Amino acid sequence: MESRLSDAIAAQHRRIDPGRWDAVYVIGDVHGCPDALDALVDEAGIGDEDLLVFVGDLVRKGPDSASVVTRVRAAENALSVRGNNEEKLLRGERTLPELDEADMEWLRSRPVAISWGPGSGYDAGLVVHGGVDPRMPLAAHTVDDLQTARCLDPDGGYDGPFWYDSYEGPPRVFFGHTVLSDPLCSEWAVGLDTGYVYGGSLAGFPPRRGDGPPGRTGRAGGPAAPGEAVSPGALGGGSTTGGGAARGRGATRGPGARG
Repeated sequence: MESRLSDAIAAQHRRIDPGRWDAVYVIGDVHGCPDALDALVDEAGIGDEDLLVFVGDLVRKGPDSASVVTRVRAAENALSVRGNNEEKLLRGERTLPELDEADMEWLRSRPVAISWGPGSGYDAGLVVHGGVDPRMPLAAHTVDDLQTARCLDPDGGYDGPFWYDSYEGPPRVFFGHTVLSDPLCSEWAVGLDTGYVYGGSLAGFPPRRGDGPPGRTGRAGGPAAPGEAVSPGALGGGSTTGGGAARGRGATRGPGARG
């Protein structure tokens, strides 16, 4: 896929150099659950010299969106794209009274896309909230496309076919939005919304270096190797309501899991 973003998206795109950090972790949808975020950081051994890149949807659905925003805003080693739930707040479609105007301005200033490489030992990567549509060039994507991509059939919902089943990069796309029973780790797509707020887990993933095999499973505790998903068992059960039946390639329709 052509990796150039449109001129309209370019102003909402941030390019980073992952080689400046000891390690980079891409983190799934936190959805207002600060305790899960703290536990993931502790169990994965993430330190101040490591960079955290969030796939968006820091807010809504969980118990304490303000604390999540405060943590990520204050951290010099944290970046986040803007997810569709941040977009709903900014468009006035939803409200969160606990967020003040400074919080809202910070959400508004988040990029829609973060990318890197290739270089510094990393393959080319693109972080967006929803995903990409493999049927059209990246330059043709709108903000809504990048934030809400899921099923290639407009009426398919969680029944598929999913965009990541036919996407062939580069770049490798890291995304959330679609609730999965486990992290999805394929050659060209890494899905990290494992539905903590619905009773699942919170997942993180260190982008793989070079041409090593992609990670397939998580492990509890300890720093992760490149290409190995981090989703400690201790982080499960963020809600009393469990996820729905697995659909497609691990996609799960949990209660209210419509993004």
